[in-house]
Amino acid sequence: MMEKADPAQKLYTRMRLWEFSDQYVIEPTDGSSGPCLAIRREDASMSLLDEMQHGSTLHVPKIQTIFGVVGILKLVAGSYLIVITERERVGFYLGHPIFKVTSLKVLPCSNSLKSSSVEQKRMKAELTTLLSVAERTPGLYFSYDANITLSAQRLHDLGEESRLLPLWRQADPRFVWNNYMMEVLIDNKLDPFLLPVLQGSFNNFQSSIGRDVIDVTLIARRCNRRSGTRMWRRGADSDGYVANFVESEQIIQMKGFIASFVQVRGSIPILWDQIVDLTYKPKFEIVRFDEAPRVAERHFLDLRKKYGNVIAIDLVNSHGGEGRLSDKFSDAMQHINDEDVRYGLFSQQLNYMSICNPC
Repeated sequence: MMEKADPAQKLYTRMRLWEFSDQYVIEPTDGSSGPCLAIRREDASMSLLDEMQHGSTLHVPKIQTIFGVVGILKLVAGSYLIVITERERVGFYLGHPIFKVTSLKVLPCSNSLKSSSVEQKRMKAELTTLLSVAERTPGLYFSYDANITLSAQRLHDLGEESRLLPLWRQADPRFVWNNYMMEVLIDNKLDPFLLPVLQGSFNNFQSSIGRDVIDVTLIARRCNRRSGTRMWRRGADSDGYVANFVESEQIIQMKGFIASFVQVRGSIPILWDQIVDLTYKPKFEIVRFDEAPRVAERHFLDLRKKYGNVIAIDLVNSHGGEGRLSDKFSDAMQHINDEDVRYGLFSQQLNYMSICNPC
């Protein structure tokens, strides 16, 4: 087992990636005095090196600057190292610089497959093609200093002990896009390499009210639970986690004061499916009617624990097929005996207040 990293050590902000035929070596180049990380290309096993080593090969290695390690993706056909090769600073979050990922690189750690069967090699080729999509994943953001997975209020409520923890331990795992991919690094106690990445959107700008300058930040955090493309993943699972769940926050800073407004949205929290076809609005099916109240109750209990009082606004069309979905949602809400959860059906003109809609 590797030595435990110093909890006070900062994340590495710039590294050099050496690609040898037998291993990848990640060398901190931001002035940090930390060791290098070596990852074997045969099985993705890891070790720390006190100084740079050039492997057992005579060929000239590829060398590239990287700005973060996303993690290790484990698949049937082998493991893959994913790193950030390009970044762009897009603003500040409560005074800390925020970066957008503009380029990722997926590096295979599966040399052992050279002696694999034809079927395994075919599977690897297909997965490699699919992984090229991961390199183009949009809307990925990160910070080396700030926990962007927590709202301003939740950051304010953190205790002093929690503030001293590495960012990945402070983070809300719901909004860490690479949560699964960091597991191997966490197991090996590689805190300086553990960079939480958020998927969503971020915008930061300044404006003025009279002579006063205000700083405005808009941030959306996409949940990694029940994830999937918009049409293929709908409704809730039996635990009440809904598809397409997003937390949006507006932060205004002015004259030393900070105001934050948070709202969430997600798929209607009952059990329903939609089969995608060539129609403009594919038909859907509500399943396991009798479980709807229990699923909705679990969903809103989870929201209450995380956000306090909840105003649930149903934006579903009240006519046609969507009307059936709205009616079932309304029926399920009648079984929730919690005065801190309020439910209402509003017109589409109020979609900016949505916390639950069918998308």
